[in-house]
Amino acid sequence: MADISKLRTMTGAGMMDCKNALTEAENDFEKAIEIIRKKGKAVAAKRSDREASEGCVLADNKDGYAAIVALQCETDFVAKNADFIALTQNILNAAMANCPANLDELKAIEIDGRSIEDLVTDRSGITGEKMELGNYEFVKGNATISYIHPGNKLATIVSFNENTDHQVAREIAMQVAAMSPVALNREQVPAHIVETELEIGRDKARQEGKPEAMLDKIAEGRLNKFYKESTLLEQEFIKDAKISVQQYMKQQSATLTATGFKRVTLNQE
Repeated sequence: MADISKLRTMTGAGMMDCKNALTEAENDFEKAIEIIRKKGKAVAAKRSDREASEGCVLADNKDGYAAIVALQCETDFVAKNADFIALTQNILNAAMANCPANLDELKAIEIDGRSIEDLVTDRSGITGEKMELGNYEFVKGNATISYIHPGNKLATIVSFNENTDHQVAREIAMQVAAMSPVALNREQVPAHIVETELEIGRDKARQEGKPEAMLDKIAEGRLNKFYKESTLLEQEFIKDAKISVQQYMKQQSATLTATGFKRVTLNQE
């Protein structure tokens, strides 16, 4: 029992998995650990076609850098497990310490001699569920903020051109969480979205019986409405609909503006 308990502490695997691994390894701890890890890879391969739609989303910010990570699994039961949340936090800590350029670089970072990708595979073997590091997003700026919505399913990060009051920055991060803007400003809205909105505007005007010669002008007007609803700086501020988000920031400082944001959610929207 002492050996089983020791192996459980080392790997986080279940009692029977540890007992079976020690038996197979003839009480060789290194071999037993490898057996458990191989089981994790086997589980991952076997469940590769499953959907990992649940999970844990965490975010943090420090010294002009902010990051979000989302570790995903199959069930909410596993997502709420303390060890699963702790692994997500460790991955986020590694991102904050190393500032990787992309998801693959984050997966390759080692924690206590194991790559993050291997740690996720190991945890899959322990729980018997498919797991994947589904998202890694980051922003950089003169100042940054992070926000985690209660429940660890939604997080946002925002960068700014200058330092501002923490609560002011947090309000902007909460705006991103609540209103899900598609871009920072109208210039950054992807071209395919612009064209789709214009086409929708034309079709709607056509269905309303508007003259063909007026369709483009009407569509442009509806596109401007889309910008005000869907770009962060032009959106109505959630705490005061009489002003935009940009106007709210100008009330704090004439030169303050957001320079970037990211939003990750596992909620169905």
